[in-house]
Amino acid sequence: MVEHKQPPQEQHKQPGDEHRMRPEPEFIRESYRGTGKLEDRVAIITGGDSGIGRAVALHYAREGADSVLVYLDEERDAEDSRALVEAEGRRCLLIKGDVGKPAFCREIVDTTLETFGKLNILVNNAAEQYDWDDVTQIPDDQLERTFQTNIFSHFYMAKAALPHMDEGDTIISTSSINAFKGHGSLIDYTSTKGAIQGLVRSLATSLVERGIRVNAVAPGPVWTPLIPASFPAEKVESFGEQVPMGRAGQPSEMGPAYVYLASDDSSYMTGQTLHLNGGVVLNT
Repeated sequence: MVEHKQPPQEQHKQPGDEHRMRPEPEFIRESYRGTGKLEDRVAIITGGDSGIGRAVALHYAREGADSVLVYLDEERDAEDSRALVEAEGRRCLLIKGDVGKPAFCREIVDTTLETFGKLNILVNNAAEQYDWDDVTQIPDDQLERTFQTNIFSHFYMAKAALPHMDEGDTIISTSSINAFKGHGSLIDYTSTKGAIQGLVRSLATSLVERGIRVNAVAPGPVWTPLIPASFPAEKVESFGEQVPMGRAGQPSEMGPAYVYLASDDSSYMTGQTLHLNGGVVLNT
């Protein structure tokens, strides 16, 4: 596990570049040993080029799954992630585009089926966030954009994917600790994460008879490209210090939770959320 205090830094374009971060995030631990829990399954991971998405792809590959990594425009990070997945002996397809557009989400699923012939795991992970502490100052177009990326895409992807998913397949959403405790300067972002919780619980109930499970992971502060791309340098410097463990989490500490939710190990879990947040106790 990498422990560090982030140096002052910021990026001025979302969703941010992992290769520009110092220190770079840890996406999988050398000690992680796959046991074939996801052998020959196929996963779509939105926001899969970096951060938590990259960690999920690497953990899935080590467990035997192929991945489709969807990204907005981070070419270098996406290519790096593909190389890492392929180094694990698994196939990896990159698809570039905006998940806030329903036609593109349908294209993702169609291309996945054309390439791999099936779809078993959908990880809705793409997100954007903006640091505003005054709701009256949030631009209307930003509000719409945040909802399009962070929650509408979950609907679009589920609508496109579900006709091709069967019993034992899974949908996993990346939520946030902020959905449960709020955040004074991430108001629209936090609102979308609350909506994700409602979607996960409702979709899980809707799909339970089909044997398709739907769950979420609610990370606390995690060192991903979205952080220096969202906050000024002074906030980045102290990022994560507010939780009981006193540090930000690493993507490598998130990945195994996504393996658990995608595998048969969690066969009795649906409509639930795993909280990986450095020790914050939440009344959920």
